[in-house]
Amino acid sequence: MTKRNIDPSLIPFLKSLLSIILQISLIISVLSMIGVEMTSFIAILGAAGLAVGLALKDTLQNFAAGVMILFFKPYRVGDWIEFEGLSGRVKEIQIFNTILTTIENKRVIIPNGVLQSNSITNFSAEDKRRIEWIFSIAYGDDYDLAKNLLLKWIKEDSRILEDEDPRIVLSELADSSVNIRVWVWVKKANFQPVKFDFNEKVYKEFPQNGLSIPFPQMDVNINK
Repeated sequence: MTKRNIDPSLIPFLKSLLSIILQISLIISVLSMIGVEMTSFIAILGAAGLAVGLALKDTLQNFAAGVMILFFKPYRVGDWIEFEGLSGRVKEIQIFNTILTTIENKRVIIPNGVLQSNSITNFSAEDKRRIEWIFSIAYGDDYDLAKNLLLKWIKEDSRILEDEDPRIVLSELADSSVNIRVWVWVKKANFQPVKFDFNEKVYKEFPQNGLSIPFPQMDVNINK
């Protein structure tokens, strides 16, 4: 199936569906071979199917949700998604469940109905992602120096997209710090590497250039 350019998301789903159809066909064939009257059997099966359908309401909902997910494609196999604070890469979309692999390599199984009826974040849907940082310097430090250093490092990093202008603003005069907000755009594969590299660069090189990285503090005055 893969060689014919079928969406990889469909393969586990179709395998599960085909397995169920084959099992039902096998049961019907065996019953027919041993002489069971199929007309009566089908009538009984229909009545039983109604009762089972009511009992398996959630299971059928998960099946229907799986079909909707494969049709509308809010996510595909290989996408990185987040749901209710849990994030992971989509490993399989099965007939009833979606399987995620977390960054810790944990296997998480989520019913399709739950994912279909709730909000999810798909981090792989777009080619580009925006990184946002908030870097802090102390009151009295040279803001222009900090801004120019950040611009220099941004221009030197080839992973940051040149067609999207970076933004650097003095976003807040906080209680213990002057906060600088930075936005850049990168290809989605470079999101974490660039983010972590800049955190390390600022931590190491701000102090080397005479810029302090403040921490919350409180002055206590004691009157005698």
